[in-house]
Amino acid sequence: MDTPMSKSTWLERMRSHRLTTTFALLATLSTGILLGSVLTHGVSGKEQAPIDTSGAKPLVVPAAQTLSNGFSQIVKQVGPAVVNINTESLPKQSANKNRRRPGQRTPGDDQQGDMQDFLNRFFGGQGGQGGDDDGDGGGMPGAERRALGSGFIVDPSGYIITNNHVVDKADKIYVKLSSDPDGGPDTEGRLAKVIGTDKDTDIAVIKIETDKPLPTVKLGNSDGAQVGDWVLAIGSPFGLSQTVSAGIVSAKNRSIDEAPGPGGVSQTQFQRFIQTDAAINPGNSGGPLVDMSGQVIGMNTAIYTQSMGSQGVGFAMPSNIIANVYNMLIGPDHKVTRGSIGISFQSSLSSAVGRMYGFKNGVIVSTVTPNGGAAKAGIQPGDVIVSIDGRNIKDGDDLVADISARKVGSTVKLGYLRDGKQNSANVAIGDRAKTYADLAGNNDDDDNSPQESDAGQSKLGITVSAIPGAVAQKSGVSKGVIVTSVRPGSFADEINLVKGTIITEINKKAVTDEASYRAIVNGLKSKDDVVFVVHSPFQKGAGNSYVGGTLP
Repeated sequence: MDTPMSKSTWLERMRSHRLTTTFALLATLSTGILLGSVLTHGVSGKEQAPIDTSGAKPLVVPAAQTLSNGFSQIVKQVGPAVVNINTESLPKQSANKNRRRPGQRTPGDDQQGDMQDFLNRFFGGQGGQGGDDDGDGGGMPGAERRALGSGFIVDPSGYIITNNHVVDKADKIYVKLSSDPDGGPDTEGRLAKVIGTDKDTDIAVIKIETDKPLPTVKLGNSDGAQVGDWVLAIGSPFGLSQTVSAGIVSAKNRSIDEAPGPGGVSQTQFQRFIQTDAAINPGNSGGPLVDMSGQVIGMNTAIYTQSMGSQGVGFAMPSNIIANVYNMLIGPDHKVTRGSIGISFQSSLSSAVGRMYGFKNGVIVSTVTPNGGAAKAGIQPGDVIVSIDGRNIKDGDDLVADISARKVGSTVKLGYLRDGKQNSANVAIGDRAKTYADLAGNNDDDDNSPQESDAGQSKLGITVSAIPGAVAQKSGVSKGVIVTSVRPGSFADEINLVKGTIITEINKKAVTDEASYRAIVNGLKSKDDVVFVVHSPFQKGAGNSYVGGTLP
């Protein structure tokens, strides 16, 4: 019978076993090392005899050849006009004043922010509202944030087209050309200013100053693009500038549905995309989609993804839409004006509805905006609009495309059905922006006020309002106007006129209220010197401060 082992004896044997095991492992390793040495040097232990390589021929690099696909030639042609866009948003004074509303977009922070502004625009991608609760788009309240995107030069004097969501809410916009150096302290890029934006199509026009003509892209006709055509996407995905990907046009006239806005008006009714399987990733946003003739037929805008990366379904805004919007944004008002008759409708209907109401093609009116063109012409909810100026319309998209392209103030003859009977009416075309505001419940009976307030926005880049009572008491200034917003890159931004500043004089003329402010601003013109007398909203009795510059 075995004698029971004491605790000290058991511990001693365990130590001995571990030591033996360790030695066994080391011995095994030593054997392997020895075996490797034997295999290397040969069984005899002598080194291998030198090998004669005199018969081997050296490799020769052949002369460079141009391949037949032509991709490289297109890139050489278009690449110099494609730019990298870097935006900067500075900390805001008050996080509570800038809280993001549900569905609101921001350019984002680093690559995660790029992903949000690139994907969430249409698909509510990963992150959604994210953890950013201060509305500045960054992960930390009040932190500076940066975002990256692309763009392309369309005018030698420095006009660049990109996506609105690339530059939206940015305090500073920097543009880097393909010829700009990568190293050094001043390589952040060239400061750009916003010329105009159109949120409905997600298009923005920015400009950089240059002392010599810049390379430009050649704009093509997007209607000529066919499904199956080869295309190239050029841009700066993940900040990697001058990156090229190839694919085909996989669909045309593709819409991306979003929840309708106020009054049932779709937020994306002016967005009909070219779909492509060319790889598009965050940072490509705003870059060109180029056909095999080297012409830009679209601007890369969004992708569909379930993995936060490219899955071969990308969307580009067609060049024909871009050209139309660009021409309006570089105009005197720097804004896009679209026609409207003041109705809303259901975008898609069952064929059973048409059979029930006795029509094959047309639009059933859902709501009619009070005081709009349709209301004044007697159009009522339930009417079925079937023609425009004698031309039969196919659907709501056809109606919107036709009406929005018409000049505000013109008239159009609508054919419609009511209780199965054919009728017609002459309808005045109104401004869609004001009509949309009416549908949202923000009616403004003063037809002149939008134009008056736009003068400050277009010429100076600011909006103003009456001085709130609390601010007047704190600052000691009761007459004047207070700056409520400053457009990045604008004249006001360049002369450091900041949000919250109180303006009491412009060019030695007293500003007592919004009306006097508008009267003065409406008289300003390009190349005028403009000097503001301003006051801080926080310091009582601080005296006058002067800021000014020359209008571009």
